[in-house]
Amino acid sequence: MNAGFPVRLKAFLLDYVLIVAYGLTLMVFSMFLIPSSQQLFTASPASAQLAGFLMITLPVSLYFILTDSRLGAGSFGKRIAGIRVKDMNDRPLSVLHSAVRTALKFMPWELSHFLVYRLMWLGDEPVPIGYMVIGGLIYSLIGAYIAAPFFTKKKQSVYDMAARTQVIRLETTEAEQKPGSLTA
Repeated sequence: MNAGFPVRLKAFLLDYVLIVAYGLTLMVFSMFLIPSSQQLFTASPASAQLAGFLMITLPVSLYFILTDSRLGAGSFGKRIAGIRVKDMNDRPLSVLHSAVRTALKFMPWELSHFLVYRLMWLGDEPVPIGYMVIGGLIYSLIGAYIAAPFFTKKKQSVYDMAARTQVIRLETTEAEQKPGSLTA
C-alpha cells in the first residue's frame, strides 16, 4: 500500500529534527569555533552558493541518498513512520536511483538557496524579473510537490513520478505490533 501525505509528513518532520540539529551544530562551529568561515557567505553570491551547497545541501542529500537506497533501511523518519522508498517494481533503490530522486526532491530547496544568496547582494536595487520568475518557480514546485500525492493513484509526489519511485507502507507483522514498538 502506498504511503499518503500524513505519514510522509510525519517521516519528513522526524528527519527534519535531525537536519535542524545538524544545522545548529554547523552554526555553532561557524560562529564560535571557526568564525572565519562566515567570509565564505559574504565574498560573492557564487561562493555563498558553493559554501551552502557543500556545508548543508550535500550532507543532507547524502543522508537521504544513502538511507533511502538499498544500502539503508530508510531514513530515521521513514523507519519510525513505517514507510520505504521503492522503485515501481517494489525493489529497493540503487544508490544512483536514490541520488536522482533526492536531486529532484531538493530542487526547490537548492533553487531557493540560489535565489536568497543573490537577493542578499541586491541591496536597494529593484528585484530583476528573472529572480521573480525563479521565486515563482520555487513556490510552484513546492505546491506541486505537496499537492500531487493527493491526486495521484499511487500517492506520488512530482519527484517520485519523475524518478519512477513510490513510497510504500511496510506491512506490519504481529511482532511489530507489540505495545511499545516504534511501528505499533
